[in-house]
Amino acid sequence: MSEAPVTETEFTRDELMEVNAARALAGAKTCFVGIGLPSTAANLARATVNPDLVLIYESGTIGSKPTALPLSIGDGELAETADAVVPVPEMFNYWLQGGRIDVGFLGAAQVDRYANINTTVVNRGPDRPEGRLPGAGGAPEIASNCGKVLMVLRHSTRNFVRALDFVTTLGHGAGPKDRAALGMPGAGPTAVITDLGVLRPDPETAELVLTELHPGVTVDQVREATGWELRVADEVGTTAPPTTEELAALRALKAAGKR
Repeated sequence: MSEAPVTETEFTRDELMEVNAARALAGAKTCFVGIGLPSTAANLARATVNPDLVLIYESGTIGSKPTALPLSIGDGELAETADAVVPVPEMFNYWLQGGRIDVGFLGAAQVDRYANINTTVVNRGPDRPEGRLPGAGGAPEIASNCGKVLMVLRHSTRNFVRALDFVTTLGHGAGPKDRAALGMPGAGPTAVITDLGVLRPDPETAELVLTELHPGVTVDQVREATGWELRVADEVGTTAPPTTEELAALRALKAAGKR
């Protein structure tokens, strides 16, 4: 793959986020994929940095190779292109709980400073009914049992909140000891990739810290889009812009889905 970058005017913030999320899968062997942005990133990784990556979906498909971005875990092409299709109980009991999956890739409606996730319900304010979301799906098990968890979502105060309206999926709980106390074998979230930059948990506190900015983004922009007093690393890096090959592969995936 060529290393020739493109200028900032030639890609969107979403594309920058999706490309960097795909790059985070370089070197992984197996990935349990959530639908939406995680699926975009995982399929882009197969087309660019990690062609041997084994994609696993909650419906029981192992080694799926879709030619277009799947609309749901029940998308027929996931089964048609898979190396194997197993029953959902086997997927969770043997593959996931058995510690056989390297990376879980999740999205979120809300995330807090310890990378806990809400995908269940949101408070829409006084005299308004609560907003119902898709729910947990397999995310609690994925976050508990995969070797590590990556997250991808757009960065705003609506999504990055001081306190979750509902805790659907445990990230790091309230600190670094919570996962071990609950017997969770996986490392939990190791990176949250957004359209503004990358956040990673502090090794001592497990609180998310801004470690990288995307080109053209400032620390103040990220702080303004975060619902808590965001910690910033002493040295903040800058992510590399997409290459022409990465953008071409990403846009081809999206175009195939539209067709």
